[in-house]
Amino acid sequence: MTDNAEHTLVLVFHPHLETESVANRRLAEAARGVDGVTVRDVYALYPDGRIDVAAEQAELLRADRIVWQFPMYWYSSPSLLKEWEDEVLAYGWAYGPDGDKLAGKRIMCAVTAGSTEDEYRHDGRFRATMDETLNPMRITTEYVGAQWLEPFAVYACTPDGLTEERLADAADRYAQILRG
Repeated sequence: MTDNAEHTLVLVFHPHLETESVANRRLAEAARGVDGVTVRDVYALYPDGRIDVAAEQAELLRADRIVWQFPMYWYSSPSLLKEWEDEVLAYGWAYGPDGDKLAGKRIMCAVTAGSTEDEYRHDGRFRATMDETLNPMRITTEYVGAQWLEPFAVYACTPDGLTEERLADAADRYAQILRG
């Protein structure tokens, strides 16, 4: 990667990425294959939940684009992502006086959901779109002065709903987005 090349940081928040995940593991593999992308398995880095704030902030400073990749858990993110936000996006660093370290960076979510896309509609089962479900992430992004990018979502990530063909297509689309 040259000094002028864009750097993307993909932070994967899946508590069982290597043992139970199919979709998030495949997306992470696709991301690892893209030049200029660094993938960090946050649960593997911090199995005890103790986050190295300085290390995480250093990674964020190097990135032009940040991706929070996670499975949808109870219409939210896994708990370590919330803990990560609470600790890493610190007052005086990410917001507040001199808290401008993420200003101008671009942030997006890459989300997998067990439910179908039709269930994430106003007339669907959840009566809310995926964008609306991710609204706290958008607000956080804007609060720290970063630009919110359109989320990437893979739906029906269940053994019955996720065929190898759909999974390969999702991984290809994800890699294309990360290249762009």
